[in-house]
Amino acid sequence: MYLGDSSHSPPSTPSRSLLRLSPPSPPFLTPSPSTRKLFRESWNGSETPYSFDGSRLSSLNEKYSLGPDPRQWGADLSTDLVEPDDDIHNPDYHFDRPKRYDLSFSRRGMANLGCLSMLITGFILLFIGYPVISYFRKVQMLKSAFNLGGANATGQVPSLGNFGLIDHETPEEAHFRESWRDGSRMQLVFSDEFNTDGRSFYPGDDPYWEAADLHYWETNNLEWYDPAAVTTENGSLVITFSQKQTHNLNYQGGLISTWNKFCFTGGYIEVSAMLPGINNVVGMWPAVWTMGNLGRAGYGASLEGMWPYTYDACDVGTVPDQVLNGQPVAATINGDPSYNDALSVLPGQRLSRCTCPDDTTHPGPKHDDGTFVGRAAPEIDIFEAQVTGEPLRGQVSQSAQFAPFNHAWIWQNTSDNMIVPNPEISHLNTFMGSATQQATSVVTDTSQQCYELNDGCYSVYGFEYKSGYDDAYITWVSENVTAWTLNAPGVGPDPLVQISARSIPQEPMYIIVNLGMSRNFGEIDFEHLTFPNHLRIDYIRVYQPAHAINIGCNPRDFPTEDYINAHIEAYTNPNLTTWRGDYGQPFPKNSLLESC
Repeated sequence: MYLGDSSHSPPSTPSRSLLRLSPPSPPFLTPSPSTRKLFRESWNGSETPYSFDGSRLSSLNEKYSLGPDPRQWGADLSTDLVEPDDDIHNPDYHFDRPKRYDLSFSRRGMANLGCLSMLITGFILLFIGYPVISYFRKVQMLKSAFNLGGANATGQVPSLGNFGLIDHETPEEAHFRESWRDGSRMQLVFSDEFNTDGRSFYPGDDPYWEAADLHYWETNNLEWYDPAAVTTENGSLVITFSQKQTHNLNYQGGLISTWNKFCFTGGYIEVSAMLPGINNVVGMWPAVWTMGNLGRAGYGASLEGMWPYTYDACDVGTVPDQVLNGQPVAATINGDPSYNDALSVLPGQRLSRCTCPDDTTHPGPKHDDGTFVGRAAPEIDIFEAQVTGEPLRGQVSQSAQFAPFNHAWIWQNTSDNMIVPNPEISHLNTFMGSATQQATSVVTDTSQQCYELNDGCYSVYGFEYKSGYDDAYITWVSENVTAWTLNAPGVGPDPLVQISARSIPQEPMYIIVNLGMSRNFGEIDFEHLTFPNHLRIDYIRVYQPAHAINIGCNPRDFPTEDYINAHIEAYTNPNLTTWRGDYGQPFPKNSLLESC
């Protein structure tokens, strides 16, 4: 209803009659049956195919902004206009032709098929392949870990970041160094800077290191090794030795190793360390050392008949006590007074070259003549720190242990085989050996300031070695200078006891760091020792020549994986102290002792 002024008429509205146009005449002629197209000639002279009344068009134009004639909108509506997409809109355009189907593949079609195949393959791998692969990888991981950068023996996979073989925080200038032997270039193959505080070394917490949880009874230690005693703090590995009741012992210390996780053969290993306590109080036994992967430190069964052999000959050196039918006499005299002057009480080399050729337990490999390569668990120490002398001062013993033994453990320490650059601070260790080991050892005065209760500085220690015979050697470093060198002929054959040359260790070696206390290592000044005390390690780095990279615990020439897996209980149960007794397994037959 209109509510405006009544004097005015309401706005006019168009009449409905104007909107009803008269029915148009047929706008098109019949299309040509041959083409189904309409052409302009069929319009009978008109400008448009539409039929309309002119007056009505005029009335509509007055009311609307657009005319009803689409031609006035700018479009070409000619029916004979042929456009590129006519075939799309006229599917029967070729109705008069035989139907043909193009089955050829276009480039675009091939791309589509390839993309579809990749998607299908991806889904199969994601939902079927990945679970299957993950399952079998987990099963293998739980057995052991021999692949670098892989999982450890508990199945833990290292994350990215500082868990690579080379620590991201190792300075660039430390990625290469010169050989102590000949100045040749060596490259970094492993490092741990310990810069992340609060690391845990309980089993499964670190891909390369694992802390021991046991009593180190082999050397009559007074402490229990506990993973709680090992962590990282202020950019260093810290092992704490404390006076506390634990496992029926009065002290707690720590030991970590890279056993079965990281090993190396040949090259140079360097450690930056701050020693525990003070430089003039005796009693602590801090050490950084290496051992062959076939023996696990603290697991006695794995070590019986393995440590400290490094031998690849079939002779009397492989048999118990180094004596066969009472010979040689030199092995029965001038020995250890604790064992009736016997030179050796070792049980014989478990995995010797004398092993019968058809034995299935020896880890191999074999020589060209069909005999087995002699295998064992040798030891090379970076250092064992001690406080000795008059007056008391800090020193480090740097040594390698060997078996079988020279007569009276006297190795060929001539000036050609034992090279000491500075005799004023380094001298041959008076301990040469016992019925259980032979030591090639030199004692060197170390920095008297780099103890935690002195200046608290760090000093650099290490050893470089080339394994084997002939030109093989070990060079030890103390305070970042050469302390002494052992050349391989120093542990050559000894006719007196009828043994052959022992090799500079060829086994893959793993790293051990520990802080303990034992009267086996010397007297202990309980009155003046302070507890807790700490061994701190700033970094550990391993270098090798670029042409001789050999890292891993299962190298082809000295495999360990299958043997360890076959005897895993001996390597994981510290309560098994002997191979033949507690573990209940025999030594392989030795052809010198019994028939094959």
